[in-house]
Formats: sequence, C-alpha cells, structure tokens
Amino acid sequence: MPRDYYEVLGVARGASEEDIKKAYRSLARKYHPDRNPGDKQAEARFKEVQEAYDVLSDKDKRQQYDRFGHAGPGGFGGGPGAGGFQWSGFGGGAGPGGFRFESVNPEEAADVLRNLFGGGFAGAEDLFAAGPRPRDGTRRRRAAPEPREVEAEVNIPFLTAANGGTVTLRIDGRELDVKVPAGVEDGKKLRLRGQAPGGGDLLVKLNVQPHPYFRREGKDVVLEVPLSLAEAVLGAKVDVPTLDGTKLTVKVPPGASSGTRLRLRGKGIAGGDQYIEVKVAVPAPKDDRSRELIEEFARLNPQAPRAGLGW
Repeated sequence: MPRDYYEVLGVARGASEEDIKKAYRSLARKYHPDRNPGDKQAEARFKEVQEAYDVLSDKDKRQQYDRFGHAGPGGFGGGPGAGGFQWSGFGGGAGPGGFRFESVNPEEAADVLRNLFGGGFAGAEDLFAAGPRPRDGTRRRRAAPEPREVEAEVNIPFLTAANGGTVTLRIDGRELDVKVPAGVEDGKKLRLRGQAPGGGDLLVKLNVQPHPYFRREGKDVVLEVPLSLAEAVLGAKVDVPTLDGTKLTVKVPPGASSGTRLRLRGKGIAGGDQYIEVKVAVPAPKDDRSRELIEEFARLNPQAPRAGLGW
C-alpha cells in the first residue's frame, strides 16, 4: 500500500491548504530531478510527493481520502481501471445478502477473499490479475493525466529586464532559452506553453537583480551623480552612463543642490526618462585659510535655506 499522504508531506491531518502547499514546495525543491540527477531514490520520492499533493490539494479528493483512505471509492494510487478492481459478490450488489468491495491491487483483493472464505481460496491473484473488464470484454484504460503546470524562478540582470534579452533556464535536465521582453518588472511571470516536464505549461517568475548605480522608478531610471562643492557652486559638465551603454555629457547649472534632478528624455525604460540626481560632496576645511575663504564666500553670498519652513 502507498504511504499515508499526510506522512509523505510531513503534515498533520488537520493541516491547512497553505501548510500543505508550503510542505509540498519544500519537498519538491529538495527531491526535484534537476537537483538530484541520476538519483533514482530522489526521483521516486519526488513522484511520491507529487502524488500526495495532487490529492491533498484538491478539496474533493482530500475529503474522499480522509474518509476512505487509499482503497476507498475511486481509490488513490491506482484504482479501478489502473491495476485495481471493484467487485460485487452474491449476485453483484451491495444490497441485502450481498457485499461490495473496492481495492487498489490484486494482492490486496486476494488477502480479503482469503479472510472471507478461508485459506483454501486458491487462485485469488489469478482471478484479479488481469484487472476488471467491462461487459463487452474489452480492457479498461486509465484516462491520461492532464498536463501539469510547473512553476520556476530565474534571476535576471537589471539591464536585461530594462532592455530585453534572453536568459537560459535549466529544467528537467535540459536548457531552455527564455526571451525576456523589454521593461519587465520584478516578480513578472512568463508562461511558456508546453515546456514543462510532461507537456504542461512552464510558469517562470523573473527576479530582477539590483543594479550597482541605476535604480528604477516605473519606466524612469535614476542615476545619482556626486559633485564637488566647486562643481555644484560654479556649474560643470559631467559624463554619465545610460542604459544602452553609451555616455552622454550633462551640463549641471551653477548652484545645484543635493537632490536636484536633470532629465534625459527617452533614455529610461520602454520610452521613459533617465534622471540625473545631484549629490553634493562637501569637504571639511583643511586649514585656516580654507575656512577664511568659505566664511568670506558666505558673507558675499548670504543664504537662508531654512526660511519659511515654519519651524
């Protein structure tokens, strides 16, 4: 008999749907064939976990399993038409004077019949070995399982997400090139039809990695540009990088303060803009002469930066 499905997932019988899902995801990652190439034991464990989750994640199947277990009506892990059998005795019914028995394999059927009729009931395995047959004598066939949807995650560089490109994903022992459209955001999911193991759809979640100096704001990108005190006061021309790898010369006007933004139209993501954000690096005076010059500058250029703040 198959192991108890709750035991397979390591959860209590009263576990919530979320607990079951978490347990399944953890075990599926642990025993996935991609992580355990050539490990037959891990492959068998993965299939066992998959089978348990198929039943316990479905409300109706779980209710039936909780009531009847593996060998109940429409039993799990192999039922009528899948190597199991369903048999009625004493006239073929479950009514008065008869009984109805359902099981998942011939060996179990043989054991039950021996218990009912005594150890001399020979040939029980042979009786059920071929499985049930419809009245027309043809062999029952199990319906092909529906292709499963499989989820995967892949890390992509910031610039690939911004400009578009291709990343390679390894799934089921094979490499799959995933085309990333320009402008995708972190957490976006791409559906690749028919690319999952078994022919189902592969749902790929994109995790966008941070960039060393660009940051994203919707379709716009922001680049923080440090300026010296002299550059901020007098103005300057600064060469800055853009998303496409080129550099542009930006003219910073005199008197630029930290936080001032200069816009480069159309240099953002998918038609957005790139902003140059000024950050003034202020030095401490190194000697008395430097301090005197700053004090003189302050007298000649008086400021009241906190005026009107209502403090």
